[in-house]
Formats: sequence, C-alpha cells, structure tokens
Amino acid sequence: MDDAMLSGAALRKRFGKTTALDGVSIFLGSGEVVAVMGPSGSGKSTLLHCLAGILRPDEGEVWFDGERIDALGEGPRTKLRRSSFGFVIQLGQLVSELTLTENVALPLLLAGRPRREASAEAEAWLDRLGIRDVSAHRPGEVSAGQGQRAAVARALIHEPRVVFADEPTGALDSLAGEQVMELLVGAAKEREVAILLVTHDVRVAAYADREVIVRDGRVANATVAVG
Repeated sequence: MDDAMLSGAALRKRFGKTTALDGVSIFLGSGEVVAVMGPSGSGKSTLLHCLAGILRPDEGEVWFDGERIDALGEGPRTKLRRSSFGFVIQLGQLVSELTLTENVALPLLLAGRPRREASAEAEAWLDRLGIRDVSAHRPGEVSAGQGQRAAVARALIHEPRVVFADEPTGALDSLAGEQVMELLVGAAKEREVAILLVTHDVRVAAYADREVIVRDGRVANATVAVG
C-alpha cells in the first residue's frame, strides 16, 4: 500500500443500527482498475461513497495522494470531487434540461472555464466516444447507451485522478455495456486514471486488474481478475 494513490483503512460506517462497513481496508494505485463485488446490501456503494468523500466513515481513515480526506470539511471535499474525481453511475444522472454537450461541459464550467472552450472540449469527447451526432440532443432523446457514453465523457473531461463507477452498465444491454466499459477503461488507461468499479456483473469485473469481494460490510476475498 506504500504506492497507493487512494486508500481506505479500517473503515466503519453505520446507518442507525445497521452496519454498512465493518473494518474495510482497500487501496488503488495510479492507473489501476479495481472491481468491488458483492451481493446487494453488502456495503459496496457505501465504500465507494466513503472513498470519494461523499460520506464520512464513522471510524477509519481515507487517504488520497498523501492527504487524509475524511477529516476535511465539506467545502474542501466538494472541491476535491470536482477537481480530482470523476463519477459514472447507473443511468448516468445527466441533467435532463441540458444537451449532451452541455452535460459533458458541466465540470469545466463549474471550474470556471469559458463556455466556448468548455463546449469545444465536450464536443471533442463526444466525437471520440462516437456520439457527436447526438450532441445537441437532451438525455431523454437518446438511447441509454448513448447517455452512458456521455456520462463517461463527463467523468473524464476534467482529467480526474480517480473515476468512481457504480454499476455503470446496470441499465444497458450486454453489447452496449461492453462498449461503455471498453471506452471507459481504455480512455482511463491512456491517462493513468484509476477506476474504482462497483458491480455485481462478472463480465464487467473482468475489465479490472483486481477484484475485491465485499460481504456483510467486510472484505471477504481479493483476487486478480482474469480475462
């Protein structure tokens, strides 16, 4: 773990009387893809939220790039998520009122980039992912696969260090899911972006360098992905 870019140590998180995480430790290296697997309710998404600074663990520590981030206030953690982290979740959660170009450009606009410059970069990303022809469409006017490609572009456009992907293919058919994963992992590998991939699908986990199995809030096993 000495060369870990992102790590969680002995993480515990409770919601009322329910223990979601019970002493989980995990790490990611630069450019590494790690799949977190386990049944529903095992604590996978809670672990992602703690590592991403969305939730604070009740116990344990989260470190990113040599800095302990679970001890930071909400403002610095929000800034960190905008600058260094990217997110791809099931159905993408694109803003329905915005076009795909506007959705993808949003991280740059929030960082203060000029609108024309941000839009041009967004168009370039949509072109790279093969959906520039629907760039002026809104999320409700495109297929689920096209929307999820736009979500991948939005997650990567500001050059994050880590992408958190929570069931990124859960709403897609097999072919669209494979295409999204190939685009996500391929683009991230080119830029040495680490990916924490939460999934229950072994076909999705096959894109990872390592698998971490979580059951009942604990790490049950860690393996090297095959395939």
